[in-house]
Amino acid sequence: MSDTSSQYPHGSPHGEPNRAGAAAPGREAGHPPAPGAGGTPAARRWPTRPEREEDAAAVHALHAAAFPTKDEARLVDALRRDPGAWLPGLSCVAEAPDGSVAAHALLTRCRVGDAPALALAPVATDPAQQGRGAGTAVIRAVLEAARARGERLVVVLGHPDYYPRFGFVRASAYGIRTSFEVPDEALMALVLDGSDEAPGGTIRYPAAFGV
Repeated sequence: MSDTSSQYPHGSPHGEPNRAGAAAPGREAGHPPAPGAGGTPAARRWPTRPEREEDAAAVHALHAAAFPTKDEARLVDALRRDPGAWLPGLSCVAEAPDGSVAAHALLTRCRVGDAPALALAPVATDPAQQGRGAGTAVIRAVLEAARARGERLVVVLGHPDYYPRFGFVRASAYGIRTSFEVPDEALMALVLDGSDEAPGGTIRYPAAFGV
């Protein structure tokens, strides 16, 4: 899952290593292959933590390296400046053995209909660390942080063979949709409290996504 091509227009929401989301609300760059994939390097334990102020430049550089353009790097910067979108503690990094930023995952405030929700995007892994579990670790960390603060719903536009491992299912099962056309299987939702119900409606992303 290290391909960084985009199948969605700039500004469409994603959130996995960039296979299908170069510049979209679901941007993902460099997520590891599915467990057991041939040739996958052995997974290791990746320390994760919330982003700190001094991480901003490293996070920008990570996204610039992981994606084919700097759009995702600029998106993170724009979201960080938006007090209506940025939520303290919901921008997480995984650290490499030398303490550098190996992966990053971001959740920002969006709405589904009139209900508050979170958008997972962008997500990126250092190209040198792809396939080793850093992306998986940082996504799990940011989702746990959201659960701990009482958030209920996360949406992601990404690869349907990647996100179900975190509990994501097709968003259409809850009546959740986007304002632009995307494959049904690519738009997914996760109810963090484990219930069978979620608010339905159209996702409204932060302005920085441009959708």
